[in-house]
Amino acid sequence: MDAQQAAGSGGGITRFGGTTIGTQNFGGNGGVSNSSPSGLGGSGVGGAGGSTGGATSSAGTTGITVPQGVFAATGSMTTARLDHTATLLGNGQVLIAGGDNGTHVLASAELYDPAAGRFTATGSMATPRFWHMATLLGDGKVFIAGGTSDGSTSLASCELYDPVAGSFAAIGSMTVARAAHTATLLPSGKVLIAGGVGGNGYLASAELYDSATGTFTATASMTTARNVHTATLLPDGKVLIAGGGVAARTLASAELYDPSYGTFTATGSMTVARWGHTATLLLSGKVLIAEGASSNSYPYLASAELYDPAAGRFTATDSMTGVARVFHTATLLPSGKVLIAGGDDGINYLASAGLYDPGAGRFTVTGNLIAARDNHTATLLPNGKVLIAGGSDFSGILASAELYE
Repeated sequence: MDAQQAAGSGGGITRFGGTTIGTQNFGGNGGVSNSSPSGLGGSGVGGAGGSTGGATSSAGTTGITVPQGVFAATGSMTTARLDHTATLLGNGQVLIAGGDNGTHVLASAELYDPAAGRFTATGSMATPRFWHMATLLGDGKVFIAGGTSDGSTSLASCELYDPVAGSFAAIGSMTVARAAHTATLLPSGKVLIAGGVGGNGYLASAELYDSATGTFTATASMTTARNVHTATLLPDGKVLIAGGGVAARTLASAELYDPSYGTFTATGSMTVARWGHTATLLLSGKVLIAEGASSNSYPYLASAELYDPAAGRFTATDSMTGVARVFHTATLLPSGKVLIAGGDDGINYLASAGLYDPGAGRFTVTGNLIAARDNHTATLLPNGKVLIAGGSDFSGILASAELYE
């Protein structure tokens, strides 16, 4: 796979596995929860993050306070990869699937065991892929959808990972081949697959996967074609679709999918057009939209905004402290704060991280990543820590992983 330049015009960053599908660099992962690459942005229903960063806790009975909000090394993945997915399984392990290692696209997968602090190989996917989506289903299996095997042709194929058997099995194909799309688990148990880029260009189409019947059916199309957007399941069961891009045009528009009627309707637009951003559902029911890029050129965005479902509009909130970024992750912590980690600013890979406090409406700096990285994944573990895995930096594709605690 040819390396391609990042979107920033001043960039010293070479994007490993950059797309040839469209004109924007569509390789970034967001902080997705129930739809994980770790995916392209939206945090879902319980898309929680990790520790209570920035707090202190007692160490046994000694009375010593141990500062939190730091990153610590854990075992490395068995294979270096970026643009992979990371999905928390019902047994507390994390499934890492697919991605790109800089020379070829991966079908391999592995499991992270928080108790042991190490990764071990599991069965491989039927098809190598990246820019795919991974969604944990109600039965504990993981639904893998679409992506690309070569950076130029989108896939319609899908497969299921069975944690009990430790293997993937190919299932039916989507009605439309797509990559850089979103996949959101609905309260009904169906999965909403929306947008992306396919053989006919940028997609407005959407479809539903029914795991009970194993079938795909078309639903209404979005009001606007888009990819590298975010999709966030709201408390009322609707799905917020925000931003993204179409060719060289970045979108500020947003829309809502209503499963009851199977339709998309426009809602208020973001205050700033952006792609490569993250979307995180807060405990209040509002959605935090953070950073990203407003065009294909440097500089990127440090700004953030909140979507209020009751009012149907976005309002600006505090900006990330001093650093604009894309291809970062955003993880809701048990404290209700949001951890923003890594990414790149078009010139440098970033190790910096920050916390958004919804109560104060402010960002504060927290500890730095051990390794600067973008296009990585971030997964909240049952123990409250956040697993950061893979991505890329100036040295190439990373196998390293670390924990935020």
